[in-house]
Amino acid sequence: MSDKPLTDITFSSFGLHPELLAGLEAAGFTRCTPIQAQTLPLTLAGRDVAGQAQTGTGKTLAFLVTVVNRLLTRPALAERKPEDPRALILAPTRELAIQIHKDALKFASDLGLRFALVYGGVDYDKQRAQLQAGADVIIATPGRLIDYVRQHRVVSLHACEICVLDEADRMFDLGFIKDIRFLLRRMPPRTERQTLLFSATLSLRVLELAYEHMNDPEKIVVEAETVTAARVRQKIYYPADDEKIPLLLGLLSRSEGARTMVFVNTKAYVERVARALEQAGYRVGVLSGDVPQKKRESLLRRFQTGQLEILVATDVAARGLHIEGVSHVFNFDLPFDPEDYVHRIGRTARLGAEGDAISFACERYAIHLPDIEAYIGQKIPSEPVTPELLVPLPRPERPKPEAGADGEGESIREIFREVREARAAEQGQGGRSRRRRRKRGGAEEGAAVSAPQAQAADGGARQAPAQAAPAPDAAAGVDRPRRKRRRRRGRKPEGTEAANASQARQQQGGKGSSSRKEAGPPERKPSLLARIGQRLKRLVLRGPRTQH
Repeated sequence: MSDKPLTDITFSSFGLHPELLAGLEAAGFTRCTPIQAQTLPLTLAGRDVAGQAQTGTGKTLAFLVTVVNRLLTRPALAERKPEDPRALILAPTRELAIQIHKDALKFASDLGLRFALVYGGVDYDKQRAQLQAGADVIIATPGRLIDYVRQHRVVSLHACEICVLDEADRMFDLGFIKDIRFLLRRMPPRTERQTLLFSATLSLRVLELAYEHMNDPEKIVVEAETVTAARVRQKIYYPADDEKIPLLLGLLSRSEGARTMVFVNTKAYVERVARALEQAGYRVGVLSGDVPQKKRESLLRRFQTGQLEILVATDVAARGLHIEGVSHVFNFDLPFDPEDYVHRIGRTARLGAEGDAISFACERYAIHLPDIEAYIGQKIPSEPVTPELLVPLPRPERPKPEAGADGEGESIREIFREVREARAAEQGQGGRSRRRRRKRGGAEEGAAVSAPQAQAADGGARQAPAQAAPAPDAAAGVDRPRRKRRRRRGRKPEGTEAANASQARQQQGGKGSSSRKEAGPPERKPSLLARIGQRLKRLVLRGPRTQH
């Protein structure tokens, strides 16, 4: 593939619906990228396609044009109800689903199609009402959509005529493959449904899914001279663990004004790195699984509009997000998976632009470097860590933004304090609900056990009226305080039918039964630790044995 991001093939050469073509031209899309030029002739004809191309080469627009053009030019299935969706687009992460929905509205918002965005973390009732009202295209993450599909009155996929799987390899990594199969089996058969699969990498397991659930798919691979984008300048440093944050601050101070993303491997380091950058005077946003969904959307929007200089994120932001103007990507931690390295540095140098990808091979994660270099087919140039780089250059002070209505200007400390408070509230609420369930279950169990005892006691009194009357508590059906029911060495637990029958026989046992001592609750056998302690105590306190 050449370094040119666009080909000479125009969208007008494919015979698209006039309104769709007008929407594309209004959004600024006139010429195709290589992946679009190779896939659109097949997909517009109704063929199934499994497409592979580098990240940032326009795969999203390739399948969106196919979906919209099919819905505008072909009639719906005969058995479709007005509220049933005709197309389904699945994405592995919430951020990617939001990005696809935003891209679709750029050129298809005025075409009369109803788009529904479905993902977890927010607006469960609102999304359910939107699906019940009807949608032509659903853009969703698998987990939340399955919740609605299982509620048969919410949404049905029996009339879905086109399905798109975006970033299919990531769905495998996140464990969504069973969910994908569940959804595909609720759609029309593969011979009656068009299925498109796109990814930056097509592994064997992805191709296995393609050939199982797709109708003779055409595999399209847009070859590149390198796995990574050609215009990304890569370099690597070898700092000690305690030098990583000073080195990051030093490098950032030497690239002043650049829009930057910093990737880390764990959610805990997101907070640690972000707080260090904030203390150095940078406007920082965070993106990880710990941050609530609405807060993530707000921070991502502020970073896209330039209100934030740096975004610190885990791999949740490594795929599918198109953020214009990102010139620097820092791998604060080398990723575990070489494919994640390619996706991370793919956030810069998109659609022919240039960018820098700087990685830190520290003591903890340097072990992954050989696998990364073998995967990308090149050795990453290294730079020395000099004492000068560990000292950041002075930067002018900037006024801190005031907190807005949606949390704008909120500090990293405040964001994660809210996260911890929300998590503690959820755990406390879960613990209280579990305790209430245990208490309610114990009360119901006690009531269920006391009822047969009362019946047995009353029956015994009716059968032998001349004999001694039972105890008042038993006659009244009131049970004594009970111990926890346990089965000990084969004995029947207290309160079972056998124990109740034995108690009833004792009450009916004749004249001598009144003189018997009423049997109390069985003695509780000491626990294993208690028995061990007693024996140790006897061993210590016993006298010396007599010598023979």
